[in-house]
Amino acid sequence: MPKRSFLLPAFALLAVLGVSACRDSGGEGEYFALDGKLFVFNYRIATATYLVNLVPIKPVEEGQTAVASFENPAGGEAIVVRKKIWPNLAKTTIESPPLRCVVKDRPYKVTIRIEGPDGATRQTIETEMASTQDQSILPDLPLVVGDGYMPNPALAGNRGGKLPNRREPPCPAAAPADG
Repeated sequence: MPKRSFLLPAFALLAVLGVSACRDSGGEGEYFALDGKLFVFNYRIATATYLVNLVPIKPVEEGQTAVASFENPAGGEAIVVRKKIWPNLAKTTIESPPLRCVVKDRPYKVTIRIEGPDGATRQTIETEMASTQDQSILPDLPLVVGDGYMPNPALAGNRGGKLPNRREPPCPAAAPADG
């Protein structure tokens, strides 16, 4: 019986080492991995944006750039954001400019290219993002203005930040979510 009690911890240690040896440390040609992606709804300033985080898998070259192409929820050309990747940072955050027409549960395509200092593509990451909220929850205008966060006078007397008879360009018809 004493031998058996010694073998059990030894086998457990070998199993842990075996599993950790199989851990994915990044495939050939992979420089970055996604470390989070979400839609950011800022109710106070009435904006919605895409936000993605990248973490390096391999050492970062000086002069690398991330080029993110976000599907435009309002239709038309993709929204392209270029972001310099700093070698000493633990993560790179890419945020889009404010969006219009974000629809709850609809998948939107995102492609991120990692470019080397020479402009050549080192890696391409493709993913989809879906919001858990519809952009209609946001007020029509920022709720506050100025450095002192003063209430926006344009919204005076309008509950919830919604303006009567607000005219916005139409949003494309929402495509049904896959499923």
